[in-house]
Amino acid sequence: MDYLKTVVPSQLLAERGSNLVVINPGSANVRIGLAQHDAPVNVPHCISRRTSQVPKRNVQDQLLNSQVTTAQHIERERAYDIIASLLKIRFLDEEVTDNQYSQKMGRVDAFPPQSNNKKENIIQWTNVFEKPSSPTEEGSSLIPGDSSVQMEGNVNDNEEPSSNKPKYREYICGEEALRISPTEPYCLRRPIRRGHLNISLHYPMQQVIEDIHAIWDWILIEKLHIPHSERHMYSAVLVVPETFDNREIKELLSIVLRDLRFSTAVVHQEGLAAVFGNGLSTACVVNIGAQVTSVICIEDGVALPTTQITLRYGGEDISRCLLWTQRHHQTWPQIRTDALTKPIDLLMLNRLKESHCQLREGEVEAVAVVHSYEEGVPPGSHKTRLNALNVPPMGLFYPMLLAPDVYPPPPRTWFSDNEDMLEDTWDFPRRPDMSDGYYAGSGGFFPMWENYPVFQAKPKKQDSIGLADAITKSILSTGRIDLQRKLFCSMQLIGGVAMTGGLISAVEERVLHAIPSHEAIDTVEVLQSKTNPASVTWKGGAVLGILDFTRDAWIHREDWIRSGIHIGSGRKYKDSYFLQAQAMCYMNS
Repeated sequence: MDYLKTVVPSQLLAERGSNLVVINPGSANVRIGLAQHDAPVNVPHCISRRTSQVPKRNVQDQLLNSQVTTAQHIERERAYDIIASLLKIRFLDEEVTDNQYSQKMGRVDAFPPQSNNKKENIIQWTNVFEKPSSPTEEGSSLIPGDSSVQMEGNVNDNEEPSSNKPKYREYICGEEALRISPTEPYCLRRPIRRGHLNISLHYPMQQVIEDIHAIWDWILIEKLHIPHSERHMYSAVLVVPETFDNREIKELLSIVLRDLRFSTAVVHQEGLAAVFGNGLSTACVVNIGAQVTSVICIEDGVALPTTQITLRYGGEDISRCLLWTQRHHQTWPQIRTDALTKPIDLLMLNRLKESHCQLREGEVEAVAVVHSYEEGVPPGSHKTRLNALNVPPMGLFYPMLLAPDVYPPPPRTWFSDNEDMLEDTWDFPRRPDMSDGYYAGSGGFFPMWENYPVFQAKPKKQDSIGLADAITKSILSTGRIDLQRKLFCSMQLIGGVAMTGGLISAVEERVLHAIPSHEAIDTVEVLQSKTNPASVTWKGGAVLGILDFTRDAWIHREDWIRSGIHIGSGRKYKDSYFLQAQAMCYMNS
């Protein structure tokens, strides 16, 4: 302890964070970086693989997307008019008259030049061909790659070495994968969708696992420069969303320990990590991600499982709503913009949303440059005036506006109830591609949580309620007035959407109104984040990993592969109740 009293924080980060990799996967992005760094590498969590399938799908799971029904259209228009009355703007089908709402007119396009230029630059198509390299460079570039990359070099061995014919890259990761032209022979895959592994008839489990491994391995090699030969010198902190089931967490641990070859690993929950990332101990964590929003309360560093609520909408739904509102008001250019089957269009919409959408009363307009990406022609630019830019973010409070049936969650038939942490026994179903050594052999059942109170087996999903109602419901479920008052004054907004202008004051106002009148609570407050809200969960994972000196709950690669996990009844971690990794403290045999 004397060491902790005298050590400088920067020295502690440098000493204990140099060989610690923090991985925070999400539906749209994955954040990976060394714990000693100030910020992670933030990469779109997707991969495009070369395909010869006919007819070709631009997106692997695009067939799962359902159309908005007539009833949902009516609900969406009704939600728009409710929002319009609150924001004091014209209704959806109301004609603009002279000087109408002139007292509330506003502009949000007065951004610094460098910010606008960055957001409105034309997104260029990705070069899908391998870069030409000398034989020496080509040989050296294959050393740190994985086996799939090495095999790709043998695809065209029959061709003459002097041939200048360009070769397609077998797979492309990150933002480059989103910028591939639809005319190219590639199919985009998103291994995580709506907070779960994206498993379906069109996307088998093994392909999902292989794609996650390929994306993470590419980041470790290309971005962090950690080759396979040095991977055994590093440990990993896996920060997972609250939406993940136990089997999903086990699959990710297998990727980290078995496939990526880290020496040890530990799992933490995003809500808990967010609290530590901001230096707090108690808070109501509201994580507004790209496709999922989750609410959970943390008390004294312990996650309260009964307070967890999952909402099936996020930032990408706001981006699609932005497109719908502009088309309805006829401010969108006459171009074919399709956020579902053309990933580059969704990328453009996300940038427009981040640049121009904000929450405040009155007409919010902006002059923006919209880009068109048509097959076989160069990208085009169209200058237009966007309006009602404060309406799409209000969909967080009125989710009917977002039509969340698009991008439905993956089917849950792959998961079984006996995988839940709350059961008295723990069953280890065996993956067909794994040997017997990956799982415990004594029947596969282990007693656990003998002294822990019994809660409901699954967190409730409240897809139809708004954000303010979800926060209020989560905090009031704690049942203690002292804790409720503390949580209502310690709300923490995280995720990329949390940086939306005016969101903090909107959350405070609407949460205050959502509290029932009979509750003795009259004060609410959203705490300002000390860290970038988009990466605070990653930062919290780094803090947890660095400060964990005993590492009792860390899992060694050899133990995971040879013996599975043994439950240590004497060491139960209660800070992440739904995570088996905190309860599956193994005992070396």
